[in-house]
Amino acid sequence: MTLDACAALVERGDPDRFAATMASPPPARARLFPLYAFNLEAARAPWLTKEPMIAEMRLQFWRDAVEEAAEGRARAHEVAAPLAEVIRAARLPVPVLDRVVEARRWDIYREPFADEAAFAAHLDATAGGLMWLSGLALGAAPDHEAALRAIGWASGLVAWLRAVPELEARGRLPLPDGRREAVAALARHGLTLLNEGRAARLPASLRPAILPAWQAGALLRLAAAEPGRVADGTLHLSEFSRRGRLLWSAATGRI
Repeated sequence: MTLDACAALVERGDPDRFAATMASPPPARARLFPLYAFNLEAARAPWLTKEPMIAEMRLQFWRDAVEEAAEGRARAHEVAAPLAEVIRAARLPVPVLDRVVEARRWDIYREPFADEAAFAAHLDATAGGLMWLSGLALGAAPDHEAALRAIGWASGLVAWLRAVPELEARGRLPLPDGRREAVAALARHGLTLLNEGRAARLPASLRPAILPAWQAGALLRLAAAEPGRVADGTLHLSEFSRRGRLLWSAATGRI
């Protein structure tokens, strides 16, 4: 039940976020790794079983763990215990944490998103909510929420677009409109939100929270220009470009 266990989990399951966090100062890592491990556990819970009831129970475990942590109790679990410490220390809001988990119920079932608004709300609850929580863990103020959520939404969209082939292979309908022109428009919308978040000029103390979005701009521009890459599973940067962008973002604080 240590920070190392959370870091190891993120390294295995979310290598891009792991790389961004390792490029951040150690005090930030101590707050961020438990949050990212929690997000990963919630995200994968629906996929560990084909039984919807069991998947619901797995998600309920995390909803209960969050509520108990806010009440001063911690479960004896390698992620739940460190998460509880962060929740208490940073006074993280339970409703935001709960929505991160609740949104994952979509992964249990095969119904498509009702419309674009439902898809946008899903990304806001998951990726947007996680980045807002990350900011709060590092001392963000209320007026930083809109920018952090915008950057998180854009970054989450990139992750979602990259996951489209696998989601389709698992029988899901991941996009409200999968036509190339619709995918390009969605990528452009993500770029708009990313630029809005960038324009907010967040304080340096929050740079570790937004660093996981270091690839978002480049990949959204690529998706807007070549939307076929989403369906083909080729929406990615070269390893040289990926590493170079991370080093530049870590050094400058810009994404």
